[in-house]
Amino acid sequence: MELKKSDFYFDLPPELIAQDPLEDRSSSRLLHLDKETGEFSHHIFKDVPGFLKPGDCLVLNNTKVIPARLFGTKEETGAVVEFLLLKRLEGDVWETLVKPGKKAREGMRFTFGDGALKAEIVGIAEEGKRLVHFEYEGIWEEILDRLGEMPLPPYITHKLQDKNRYQTVYARYEGSAAAPTAGLHFTNELLDEIREMGVDVVFVTLHVGLGTFRPVKEENVLNHHMHSEYYEVSKEAADAINACKERGGRVICVGTTSCRTLESASDENGYMSAKCGNTEIFIYPGYRFKVLDGLITNFHLPESTLIMLVSALAGREHVLAAYEEAIKEKYRFFSFGDAMIIL
Repeated sequence: MELKKSDFYFDLPPELIAQDPLEDRSSSRLLHLDKETGEFSHHIFKDVPGFLKPGDCLVLNNTKVIPARLFGTKEETGAVVEFLLLKRLEGDVWETLVKPGKKAREGMRFTFGDGALKAEIVGIAEEGKRLVHFEYEGIWEEILDRLGEMPLPPYITHKLQDKNRYQTVYARYEGSAAAPTAGLHFTNELLDEIREMGVDVVFVTLHVGLGTFRPVKEENVLNHHMHSEYYEVSKEAADAINACKERGGRVICVGTTSCRTLESASDENGYMSAKCGNTEIFIYPGYRFKVLDGLITNFHLPESTLIMLVSALAGREHVLAAYEEAIKEKYRFFSFGDAMIIL
């Protein structure tokens, strides 16, 4: 079977790309898509509890975005160089993207901010990534919080006024280079309301990598190599999801990252157990979901792996028709945009 990248193209007017988060997280719009019939209806995100039933299980990704973008100056010349932290390897060595790369050869040294942080390029990895050793006194997280910026996606050109707005209210474990954006719509009050209905609210962790923004270059989708991301499912989360299935409840994931975590951590029959590791799972039409029954997600880029995942759940024709409706109704797209609930 050949699946073409161009099958997932749609024309998006640039003015519909949300540049700033809304004042009130839960006031974004919500498009409900019936995954069986393809029918859709328009709502506000605060209406989410109306789509849930007692006994359901809502699964959220509690990863925390680190302010991974740093601007340093080259000690020899004072040239400004941008560092994007991708993954901590050991101690204070990080795998990073450095721009411009030609100004970051092995042995070169850099200073950040007021000199509280210094760095040396200690190696070059695949795809031109740099291995960087950081030197500092004090607590790494505090220095990074002070000197780093949130690594916003390339399609957001406005400066973020409040770092916390690119963070879910339940973010807990640091490690992401991008936010699990479907969760940005939830407030603590909305989650409390959902719990009070008798819905289980369960947390898993998947550290989102920048690969999430990497375009699919192959026209035959099946030739695309998926990026790897680290995930963890606790025994408590696995038990809650299994119990939900046993009582006939629905498992509804918030975001494609939660979905990919569950589908990676379950066995062939959809049974969950405590698990951690790296996943490269690529979900596209034809995939049979083992755990997931429904999904809350934002509106994704044309031809992206994310719109392919959504199409696997609700059918490509249904999804593209819903996107066409969202464009007609001027929904806001991508990370700071509006949401869909697919049930």
